Amino acid sequence: MERTFTAERAAHARAVAEANHRQIGRPLAHPEDKIEYARLLKAQGDSLGVIAGKTGIPKTSLHRYLGD
Repeated sequence: MERTFTAERAAHARAVAEANHRQIGRPLAHPEDKIEYARLLKAQGDSLGVIAGKTGIPKTSLHRYLGD
């Protein structure tokens, strides 16, 4: 019975957050504008190390975002 109340409270909290235009769930690790900047740098021929230094995104994440 307690689980039902917990689920209801969580659903209510999500609804209130949505109504107040707040983000729901886990925060973004890296903003989309930084990822786009990384794509631009990659297109210009910069290495992943240089891109990581300029954007602050770790190289392992850059591999995932930029592919090969």
